[in-house]
Amino acid sequence: MPVSKRFLSLVNFQLAQFADRADVTSLVVYVTEPDGAGTPDLIPVGQWPASGRVLPPLAADANLRSPAERRRWLALRHGGVLLGALQVETTALPWPTALGQRLQAVSHCLTEGLCLDHEYRRLQLRLDHQQEQLKVLLHQLRNPLAALRTFGQLLLRRLEHDPRNRPLVEGLLQEERQLLRYVDAIDALERPGPVFSPGDNSAPLLLPPSLGDQGDQALEPLLAPLLQRAAATAALQGRPWHGPQQWPHWCGDAGAVAEILANLLENAFRYSPPGAAVGLHVAPMASGGWELCVWDGGEPIATAEQERIFEPGARGHNNTDQPGSGLGLALARQLAQRLGGDLRLATRPSSVAPTLPEQGNAFLLRLPASAPPGP
Repeated sequence: MPVSKRFLSLVNFQLAQFADRADVTSLVVYVTEPDGAGTPDLIPVGQWPASGRVLPPLAADANLRSPAERRRWLALRHGGVLLGALQVETTALPWPTALGQRLQAVSHCLTEGLCLDHEYRRLQLRLDHQQEQLKVLLHQLRNPLAALRTFGQLLLRRLEHDPRNRPLVEGLLQEERQLLRYVDAIDALERPGPVFSPGDNSAPLLLPPSLGDQGDQALEPLLAPLLQRAAATAALQGRPWHGPQQWPHWCGDAGAVAEILANLLENAFRYSPPGAAVGLHVAPMASGGWELCVWDGGEPIATAEQERIFEPGARGHNNTDQPGSGLGLALARQLAQRLGGDLRLATRPSSVAPTLPEQGNAFLLRLPASAPPGP
C-alpha cells in the first residue's frame, strides 16, 4: 500500500462529504507510485461511492486514459511534483461555482495530506535505519567495556599492596560501571513503556529511569568517585581542587543527585580558564536539607546569560566554540526540581560561604531533607 491508514481515513472522510451532490456521480483518488521500470503510475487508493469494485491502476485502464465528456482530473501537485490526482465524474459541466470551490478545497487538503504522509514514511524509514545502526553500535560497545573491566580487575590484583595507585584503578572501574549504565539506559529506550521518569505533567526529564529514580540511596557512595574524578582532572590540568570538608548525610534518589553534580563539575573544568580553582562546598541547611555548591574562580557569567544558560540547548556567549550540546544545566535544574530542591547560579562564590573566592561562579544545588525511611 503506497499510503498509510491515516491518509486512507482522510480520503474517505473528504469524499463522503459529496453525498449531498446529485450532480457528482463518481470520485476516485489516485496516488503516484513507480512501477517496476521506474515510471510513475497512478494507483487508486479511495473511491466514492464505495461500490466495492476493484479499480486498476491508470496505466492498465484504457478507458480512463481516453478523453470523456463528463470526466475531469484535478492534479495533486506539490512543488512541481505530481503526488496524485482526483478523478471527478459529474452530470453538470461546467461545474457550479460551489462545487468547483469544494473540489479545489478537497484536492488541496489531499495534497497536504499526501505531503505529510510521504514525510512521515521518510522519517520512519530513517528512524528504523538509525535504530538498527544504534543496536549494532551498542552491541559492539559492550565488548571494549568488558575488556576494560577485565584489564582493570587484573591490574587491581597486581596493585593489591600499592595504596598509592590502587585508588586510580578503582576509579577506572567505577567509570566503566557508569558507562555500562549509560549503555543499558540507551538500550532500554526502545523497549515498550515510558521512556522518561514518571511524574507530573511538566516537561519530561532528559534522564532515563535507569539512571535515576532508584529509590532511597545514600549519597556518599556515589559522590566519592565523582570527587576522585575531579581531583584527578584538576591534577592533569594543573589547577587547584578544593574538595568538601564534610559529607552530605542525605538519602534519596542519589543517582539523580550524582548526575547533577557530574554535569556541574564537568562544566566547571571545561569552561573556567586554565589555572582557575574548582571546588565543591557542602553545608547543611537549617531546614534539614543540604546545600552542595560547585564553584570555580573564573570569569563571572554575564548577567544577561545567567538564566538563559539553564534553557535546553543554550550556551554562554564565550563558550560557543566548546564541544557539548548545551543540555547539562537544563537537565541538572529539571532533576533538582523533580527532587523537590532547586539549582541556581551565584556569580560570587563568597555569597554562598565566606571561605569561598570573591569572584567566580557558584552553582548552588539545594536538596530537601532526606526522605523518611520506609517501614
